[in-house]
Formats: sequence, structure tokens, C-alpha cells
Amino acid sequence: MPGMGNSLRAAALLAFVVLSILVSLLISSVQQFGARISHFSNSTVAVDEGELASLRGALIYQLNERRKEIIPLLIPNDDDDDDENGLSGESRPYFQHHQAPDSTLDYSLWNEISDGSRKAHMDEMGCDSLVDMRAVEILGSGYTKLVVKVNLAGGQAVALKLVNEQGIDMAKCLEDFKNPQGCRELVSYKLKKEMVLLQRLQHPNVIKLKGHCAGDAGGRGGEAGRVTVILEQGSPLQMIQLLQSPWEDRFRVCLDLVRLLHFLSQSPLGSVALLDFQPRQFVTVSGELKLTDLDDASAEETSCQTDADCTLQFPHRNFTLPCSARGVCEGLSEKRNIYNAYRYFFTYLLPHQAPPGLTHLVDHIMNSTGELKADINQTLEAFEHILLLYKSGLHLDNLPPSITRDYTVMRGMGTSGNVEYRCWPSYSQQGCMLSVHSAREAAYICNSHSQCNSFILTGKTTWTGRLLASFRSSFSHLVPDGTSEVYVKKAKAPEASVV
Repeated sequence: MPGMGNSLRAAALLAFVVLSILVSLLISSVQQFGARISHFSNSTVAVDEGELASLRGALIYQLNERRKEIIPLLIPNDDDDDDENGLSGESRPYFQHHQAPDSTLDYSLWNEISDGSRKAHMDEMGCDSLVDMRAVEILGSGYTKLVVKVNLAGGQAVALKLVNEQGIDMAKCLEDFKNPQGCRELVSYKLKKEMVLLQRLQHPNVIKLKGHCAGDAGGRGGEAGRVTVILEQGSPLQMIQLLQSPWEDRFRVCLDLVRLLHFLSQSPLGSVALLDFQPRQFVTVSGELKLTDLDDASAEETSCQTDADCTLQFPHRNFTLPCSARGVCEGLSEKRNIYNAYRYFFTYLLPHQAPPGLTHLVDHIMNSTGELKADINQTLEAFEHILLLYKSGLHLDNLPPSITRDYTVMRGMGTSGNVEYRCWPSYSQQGCMLSVHSAREAAYICNSHSQCNSFILTGKTTWTGRLLASFRSSFSHLVPDGTSEVYVKKAKAPEASVV
């Protein structure tokens, strides 16, 4: 069967990539890993039956605890019967042989994740997609997971998330329970939970789940319990680099974040809190911010009896929210997300070098989010208002229309032999390239730079549709360029020749 052969081949390649990554990370050698597994296997034989039974029971307890985290995410599906969707026979995970399934829950998604079932989402990638893939680089590693960039056979770049077989979580589990298969399933629960969340929380600012490769209890699709998540490829968010970027790009990151938090506040799972809210949990895809790590997301409401039970504690601030009549802290998750966005993103990215006509609006956002005076709807509305003004140029109404009269314009021309100067922040590291709404704003900027004698509207645009303008101190030649316009100060009339 060609499909089965490809799945087995993909599984073999995947295992090879895992081992190669572990070696390159210098976590340990493959030989040490084999010795460790052999040691725990021998230990299993050495212990008496009573201890084995005790360890097995403890492992099952831990597996069921992880299961409880995922059960609320399995939304009921009345269209499917229990026999089709229930976890039965060999298709059940290790722990499910010891506990009856919940017949009211939708296990179609669970079966797809645990067993590699392709009942739905036929357009997603599976084990076959990983045949002839090539590992490119390690994007991250942690106690539980590895993230690897790979190129698929057709050249498409994707990110793979997989269990770190020699990570701290796996090592501790083997030490505690001496059961490689059960430990692999236990450690893989974060990946499985993340896949369920990615299916339930689909949004432009959440990384796209492209598919997965899973092995079932019968060994089909790879070794039982081994799970690999296939995600769209993004670039890790580099805050140091972002701090040196133009304000427009920094504003985009904050706007994307607010749009994401607005969605999470009223998601299909309810209000979702990001418990591990750090820039490292995000990537950018073509400049767009995307949440890539959801295993610490929680849709659980916090119960309370008094307002004192609804306290948000941060390193330098505490906030107390009201306890509702139904005994839950209303808006706790939403407020937690807003303040984390303020302290990790807005504080560093929003105020610095904001356009003068927008600073009062930026200051309002900083005050309202830093003091938790605005909900996520009001915060999103404030961001969208700034975006509208910035794209339309309405914040530039105080600039005199006559400001461009001091410039001679040559349309359909570019320049060569340029003498450039640098400004910060700039879209070009070699010169001064900024975004402008129009020639009027570009003339205003050029007048404020002592070195500037001319500027070029390049015809290229940013994500907002604003024009990229290149500012120069001088040039020697004009050259035909159908997409550009050259503006030169009349007091510095060009002695340049046209070629």
C-alpha cells in the first residue's frame, strides 16, 4: 500500500530528524539516550510487581489530570454518535484503557490528534507531507518541546513542534514512572492541547495549524504516542530589533495584539487568558503578529466569594476586580491580557517617536491600559481610530498646503550619484527612508532635517498604504523612473544633468 509506505517512511525520517536535532543541541548524545532508555527498561524488570502497580497507578493519575485540561475544549457534537467518536479499543490513548470515555464530548477532534485520523480537515498536512523534508534550523527548545524549521519536498518552509525526547519533562517522567510509552504520551499532552486550541481559536493573529503527524496505539503512522505539529513558518519576535524599527511597524505589532486579545475575550471557548504572556510566545509572518504558543492558554473562570478573591497581581501593580453575583471574577482574563500587553508591548513600542498629531491619542491608550480603565472593546476602538487617522492623513491637517511650493518637482524621474545621510529609525540602513502620507508630509520632514535638500517619492508603499520617501542631501544625475517623483528645494536648484 503506497500510502502506508509513505507514512512509515515519513515516521522514520521524523525520528531521524528528532535525533539529529538532539545531537545538535548538545543536550546529550544518541548513545546516552539509548543507555537511559535501556536503564529504565532494566529497572522496570528489577522492581517488584507491587511497585510496578503503584507506578502505573501514579502515571495513570497524571495522564487523567492532563486529560481534564483538554476535556473542556472538546465541544459537544450532537451529529456524531458515540461509537464513531468515542475512544474505544486500540484507538484509545494509554490512559483511556483505564477510564470510561465521556460520551457527551466530541472525540472526533481528539481521535484525529491522537490517532492520525483524517475524518475531517482533508486539506491539512499529515505524515505523508513530511516525506523527503529537510531540517534547516532549530527555532527553539524547552523542557517539553522542540521547534524546528524544515523545508518540505516542494520547497515550502514550515515549523514542526515535537516532544523533546531528552528534555527535562521527559527525563523526570522516566525517572518517576519508568514507562517510556506512558511518559511519551504524558509529555505530548501540551502538544495535543495546543492542537485542540489551534483548531478552536482560528484567527489571523494566531499561527495557522497546517496539520500534524501522529502514531496510534497500533503503530500506524509512527511510534505510538509520538506527535508532531505542523505550523506555518514565522520569524521569532525580536524586541531589540523592533525597538529600532519605524513607529508604523511598532504600531502594527500593538494593533495586531489588541485585535487578538479582542478575539480571545469572546472566543468560542469563552474569555481566554494567556497565562505565559511573553514576547517569545509570538512570531511575525510577513510583518503580521501571530501567537504561536497556546499550551498555557486558559478559558477557566476564576470563582470568588468576595472582591478580594479577584485580585490581579503584577510585579509593580495590583488590581482588584468585582466578584459577580454568579460567583466569578468578571473580566479577569481580559484585564490580565490587557495589562500584560501594556507592560510587555505598549510601554516599549507605542509612545516613542509617535507622530506629533497622534501623541495625545497614544497617551490616552497608555493611561487607560496602564490603569486598566478601559476594556478590550474600548482599547480596540482607540487603536482603530489611530489607524484611520494615520492612513488618511487627517492628523496632518495643521501642515500648510503651500509647503511644497518651495520644491521643484520632476515626475517620472529618479536620481543617481546620491549623497545620502542617515536618520533613525529608517526603512533603509544605508540612508534615510521614511513613510509619508503625501509630498506635503515629506516636505515637512525634509525641512526639519538640516542635511536634506531633496526627497524622492519611490512609489513603494508600507502596510498602511503610505508612501516610502527617500531623503537626500544631494545627487548628481536624474534618471528616468516611471514610478518615482523627485522633489528638490528651489534654493538648491539642481545643477544635475539628465541621463
